[in-house]
Amino acid sequence: MRQETAVVLGPGGMLGTAWLAGLVVGLRREKFDLAKADLTIGTSAGAIVGAALAAGQDLERLAVLPDPDGEPAVKADHERMGEAFAILGDPTLEPAAARHRVGRLALAAETGAEEAYLARMEFLIGAREWPEGRLLIPAVDVETGEPLVWEQASGVSLVAAVASSTAFPGMAPPITINGRRYMDGTLRSGSNADLAAGIQTAIIIEPLAHLFPANLPQDAAAVRLAPDLAAQEALGDLNNRAAWSSVYQAGVRQAPEAAELIEPVWAR
Repeated sequence: MRQETAVVLGPGGMLGTAWLAGLVVGLRREKFDLAKADLTIGTSAGAIVGAALAAGQDLERLAVLPDPDGEPAVKADHERMGEAFAILGDPTLEPAAARHRVGRLALAAETGAEEAYLARMEFLIGAREWPEGRLLIPAVDVETGEPLVWEQASGVSLVAAVASSTAFPGMAPPITINGRRYMDGTLRSGSNADLAAGIQTAIIIEPLAHLFPANLPQDAAAVRLAPDLAAQEALGDLNNRAAWSSVYQAGVRQAPEAAELIEPVWAR
């Protein structure tokens, strides 16, 4: 009897998106098509690649990231971003309280127009419609700090769901959906691998796994993939557009090694 498989794609900024895309492409060349998973969970950078993957897009088109026309889609507010990281790193704050404080920073940050950011996300995803397969995309309500998980039944556009999951305070504007505003799904629980509970096999791919402890789903045969040393070096500044292609290729090159780790679990 075939066991259900989940693919969990975690956060990692702009260059985390490039590494994820390259690794997914490389794994397909190694005969592991992650689009065949029963469940895809994508958070932040992982939401972009997860949506494109589940929608059947060719991620090889992201080997080179074209320069945007005119001004960038967003402008980072480094002051607010720094304050957000300080709050999230405060061990005395409960997660809900930290999310609430960070939400206020997200609203105060000057990061540009939502419309431009949505257009950028649509370009990266390459699709507008939710895929037939099950796709989960976490986000967090800016005002209440409450997390939620978008899926096809939510009645929200795929592009808006992905944009909200990638909108880290100070890096991108909160996204308005049905009159409320939402921010990065990483604030819920990192890669949100707990959403794969009940799935027998989980492939967890995290661009920042080398920086944070594992959060694996319980009772699952899980493989956690992190950037190797070469990819870690290439990642560097996660928002360095100039490094996009080199990080993408680092993901491609890592695929044969990753395939060896996946094979015993995927075959189940």
